[in-house]
Amino acid sequence: MTGRATQEEHLRELVLLRRVRDRIDRDFAQSLDVEGLARGVHLSAGHLSRQFHAAYGEPPYRYLMTRRIERAMAMLRQGELSVTDVCVAVGFSSRGTFSSRFRELVGESPREFRRRVSTETAGLPSCVSKRVTRPVRNGEARPATPHVA
Repeated sequence: MTGRATQEEHLRELVLLRRVRDRIDRDFAQSLDVEGLARGVHLSAGHLSRQFHAAYGEPPYRYLMTRRIERAMAMLRQGELSVTDVCVAVGFSSRGTFSSRFRELVGESPREFRRRVSTETAGLPSCVSKRVTRPVRNGEARPATPHVA
């Protein structure tokens, strides 16, 4: 196989991965699974997961969870819906799972987040408050404090 053919295959695969990412971004609130996403672009679930992770830095399921939590954070910031309503609106069927994933990514429960954000961002433009409260995985959320010997 020539280098040109390999490069063309790689570019075709990147197009497929972009379709998967776009579908997750568009349909995040629907019931999505890796097998279904893979079927939609004619790849195996394992291959899709590996290639998606290589291209975007995280597997498709984690990317989906991150998108859902980002949308949930925006809804909680607005304060118009209850935590349960937000949970359902972003595609979770269980409030417990939603709260666990939220805490994993944000470092606090949805209720704690809503309370904190309403006081911290009062008076800030929404674009600034969105940047300040962006979700990051819990391990990245707060810098570790150095140990004092």
